[in-house]
Amino acid sequence: MAIITISRGSYSRGKEVAEALAEKLGYECVSRDILLETCAEFSIPEIRLVKALHDAPSILERFNHGKERYISYFRAAFLHHMIRDNIVYHGLNGHFFLQEISHALKVRIIANLEDRVKEEMKRENCTAEEARYQLKKDDEERRKWSRHLYGKDTLNCSLYDLVLHIDTLSVNDVVDILQNVVAKGKFDATPESAAALKEYALLANIHAHIVNASPQATVEIHDKIVTLGHLEGSLKHDEDFRQRTAQELIDEYNLKDVIFSKPVKARKDHINTFYNLDVK
Repeated sequence: MAIITISRGSYSRGKEVAEALAEKLGYECVSRDILLETCAEFSIPEIRLVKALHDAPSILERFNHGKERYISYFRAAFLHHMIRDNIVYHGLNGHFFLQEISHALKVRIIANLEDRVKEEMKRENCTAEEARYQLKKDDEERRKWSRHLYGKDTLNCSLYDLVLHIDTLSVNDVVDILQNVVAKGKFDATPESAAALKEYALLANIHAHIVNASPQATVEIHDKIVTLGHLEGSLKHDEDFRQRTAQELIDEYNLKDVIFSKPVKARKDHINTFYNLDVK
């Protein structure tokens, strides 16, 4: 059994494809559900999470890593949900979070701009010029967002297993193609890929646990021993806070130990709040 992620621009009919495909396969169809799960679990206003997942970060947000916090929460909820398997997900970010998971079929649905403009005009009751402007703005925001956080453009075909164009191909044609691909079994889960997904989910949950204290932290695990790196703030300087956090993680996730990759450093007379570390 597989996971299918469907990435699409606004009004590219990806939602229709996802819902029809899930019905044919007997899979769960998921999109905004995970947003709601994330909001409930981490007490986040939905509008803030939607903005964080869609809009490119402002200069201020790049300094305080505000979006990275919300992304961390969403990634934890998303991967926890994906463990269930037999899912068609349509929405933002799924293809990024499952890049290394072999039983995830990553699909991009595209449509002609003028067809999208007509749909935007109909749904938003706006002019063609207004619709075209908004669609191009939305597309560019998503591209900026993905380049900032992952260093890759959403239009990069290497992110996907299939890119399908709704034009000569209808929604039903695309659904049939994807159903046939899944039926071949190339994207069936294996014990190894299922274990890898569970480990990804565990690492994501641990990161979400510490993201407020250290947004740029990296998390690695081997034999139930977790190593935390690129630490900031109290996790970098405060030994008592480190010990409390380590014990919380051990208790919450049944770990053997938590290791901090760098020792506690004495505080200087000022702290530089501007970091430029890669997001892992």
